[in-house]
Amino acid sequence: MGAQARVRIAPAPASPASVAAAQWPIAALLAVAAAAWVATAVRMAGMDAGPGTDPGSIGFYISTWTVMMAAMMLPSAAPAALAFGDGISRRGGHLTATAWFAAGYLALWAVSGLVGYGLLEAGRSFAPGAFAWDRAGRWVAASVLVLAAAYELTPAKRACLTRCRGRRAPGAGGRNGPGPAVRRGVGYGGWCLGCCWGMMAALFALGAMSLVWMALITVLVGAQKLLPWTRATLIGSAVLLLALALGLALAASSVPGLTVPGGPSAMHAMMSLH
Repeated sequence: MGAQARVRIAPAPASPASVAAAQWPIAALLAVAAAAWVATAVRMAGMDAGPGTDPGSIGFYISTWTVMMAAMMLPSAAPAALAFGDGISRRGGHLTATAWFAAGYLALWAVSGLVGYGLLEAGRSFAPGAFAWDRAGRWVAASVLVLAAAYELTPAKRACLTRCRGRRAPGAGGRNGPGPAVRRGVGYGGWCLGCCWGMMAALFALGAMSLVWMALITVLVGAQKLLPWTRATLIGSAVLLLALALGLALAASSVPGLTVPGGPSAMHAMMSLH
């Protein structure tokens, strides 16, 4: 009897409804990020006082910081959030699962902002006035940028970035529901925090209320997490941060986009904060 022919049945093409269901979560995340950029631009208008900008009250700071993180970090986190939703999509609730994942991700960044706020206020309380721009402020800001540049080339940075760039669905095989989704988002956020804390420190060193520096850090983070040239993006980021450090130390007034503390723009911004 002749060998039986093996017939391979091609998978049925995805229906328009399933394609739309897969596209909605990423479109929603990008829409949230776009809205966060608009809200940040409105809220921080005229508040860039340069390096060492007063963060304001804890309530103002943490709400502003969280919206900033939604604007800056959600676009590059969208693939991971979408992968999580895909991992449990067979049980339904794709958009809801992605939303809970993003909520956990942003919650981790909000907590990191509280830690940063505490460190900043502790430093100011320990040495009032010591970090003024005309004293140690310039050198502290430049040193932070050098530290951030050095971190870009460390094994720890590469390890965290590898996890951030992963395309395997982090929720595959997991349970459904808000709790697991939030925990996955927090876990992914932890790896992104390990990857990007140097960039966020650089943002504070350059001016945390500056849309220019926010945009620059967003581009660098997105390039590292989304583009295929990992080594090139890391080296390029390190070189750029080091160049900014030298600019702050040697010729701050010549650094494009930098608000130099003590100047007219910085004084006006300080008045807006109080």
